[in-house]
Amino acid sequence: MILAIDIGNTNIVVGCIDSEKTYFIERVSTVRTKTELEYAVDLKTILDIYHIKRTMLEGCIISSVVPQITNIVKLGAEKILKQDVMVLGPGTRTGLNILMDNPATLGADLVADAVAGIKHYPLPLIIIDMGTATTLCVVDEHKNYIGGMIMPGVGIALDALTARASQLSGIGIEPPKRVISKNTIECMKSGVLYSSAGAIDGCIERMEEELGMRTTVVATGGLAKKIIPYCKRDIILDEELLLKGLYVIYEKNRVS
Repeated sequence: MILAIDIGNTNIVVGCIDSEKTYFIERVSTVRTKTELEYAVDLKTILDIYHIKRTMLEGCIISSVVPQITNIVKLGAEKILKQDVMVLGPGTRTGLNILMDNPATLGADLVADAVAGIKHYPLPLIIIDMGTATTLCVVDEHKNYIGGMIMPGVGIALDALTARASQLSGIGIEPPKRVISKNTIECMKSGVLYSSAGAIDGCIERMEEELGMRTTVVATGGLAKKIIPYCKRDIILDEELLLKGLYVIYEKNRVS
């Protein structure tokens, strides 16, 4: 079993995983001012909740899109685990052929998603990751990562709507009672939820038109379970996808 950590702009995803199953997935807020000790306390608290001792962990791998705190979290994890921690980055073996203008700019989280997608699902594949931003990534039938798109995340869209409209108060991302809503709050909920679901459906359709073939579609990320059920397209929800990818990458790079 390993500890897998994904540092995102809004949340840090923490989980324990082995070849058989994922033991847990938790999220803590990404705070750029925290020290390594504070992150060490966060990690220890999570492990204690699930009764996981450091001696039960073979190792740890981190992916990050927040370079300012990557090393701080790494040092915090090493303080708890008493061993070196692997960081997904240049030089890490992933087995992924990235056909982008500059492969080095591809986010570590998207690399992990794609690696897991190739292992667990039929190709070609569209992977949707719904976090601070919503990303759609495409892996072709030859296991090549060929590109994708990035659009504002659901939370960003909601924050922008409430910030710019003085009569609209902040709301959560809960399903409205109906599509055609009867009051301002319900109208906002309906607009945010169904516009996000409709955008995803439309983007999948256009990607498949460009590819000239039908794809498997998998969704992951903190907001996926709130939006994906309202999409018309058949989409597999896999909240463990990123951790699965980190485990595969860890196995490819571990020192025997």
